[in-house]
Amino acid sequence: MSILGKNSAGKRTVGFASSLASAPRGVPVGTERSRTHKIAHAALVMLVIAVFLAVPFWMAIVTAAKTQSEAVIPDMSLPSQWQLLENIQAVIAEGHMVQAFIGSLLVTVPSVFVALLFGAMAAWIFARRSTRGTAVLYALFISGLILPPSVVTLMMLLKMLGIAGTALGMICVYTGIYLSIVIFFITGFVRTIPVSLEEAARIDGAKPAQVFFKIIFPLLKPTIAAATILIVLYIWNDVFYALFILSGKMNTLPLNLYNVASAGLYLNNWHYIFAYIIVMTIPLLVIFIVGQRKIISGITGGAVK
Repeated sequence: MSILGKNSAGKRTVGFASSLASAPRGVPVGTERSRTHKIAHAALVMLVIAVFLAVPFWMAIVTAAKTQSEAVIPDMSLPSQWQLLENIQAVIAEGHMVQAFIGSLLVTVPSVFVALLFGAMAAWIFARRSTRGTAVLYALFISGLILPPSVVTLMMLLKMLGIAGTALGMICVYTGIYLSIVIFFITGFVRTIPVSLEEAARIDGAKPAQVFFKIIFPLLKPTIAAATILIVLYIWNDVFYALFILSGKMNTLPLNLYNVASAGLYLNNWHYIFAYIIVMTIPLLVIFIVGQRKIISGITGGAVK
């Protein structure tokens, strides 16, 4: 009986092992289905993004390359003869784009620089101090994210200071508006930086300014790159605040487009309007292409707390 039992048990073991050996080796069915669903989901997302991005770009390019008669009603049809370069040259020559481009640079570059510099300094302080007063100040500073500024109050304040209708006044407005975005964006990233780096620098005799500019600020480059493209995008395309504050004394690219279109120069000339928009968008595309890696890493890094 014991021999038979052993033999039967051995047969069961051999049969079980042979069944395992005969089982197909490879990826489990559940894992394969999950991978297929992920690929399909990613393909669907990319298709939706391509549709929402490619269609406007295509419509802008083909309309900017048409003649006036073909561009009366903008659509996605191809032009009978491509005149994109000719329309761009006409826009630059007749639309005063050079002066408007200089005005946009005079307003955008200082505004972004001041907002990033002082915003990074404030974010460093808010991230390192956990007192009740600091928390109240932090909430007050980032309240600009949800509380829109009053245009009438801004205009009255700038007139009292004597800088209404000037580049300096516009820089002050943009800096105050987007400073809260910079503080909110960078504070989360600063909290991920080890405090031990700052303590080691202080032991070596470094002052607070040296700690910030030699240790903290270099580590903020990815986040600063991401914040830069966001603020540049807002300021470069802004026409609302520029329309009320500059009051025609100075032009930026979007404000200039609004003025020339309202004056009738580009009335129903959609080929000129889209050509203007393409030229105005080129600097933003260049900035994004050059700093896309730092921008993506800055967004993901700032999201980690």
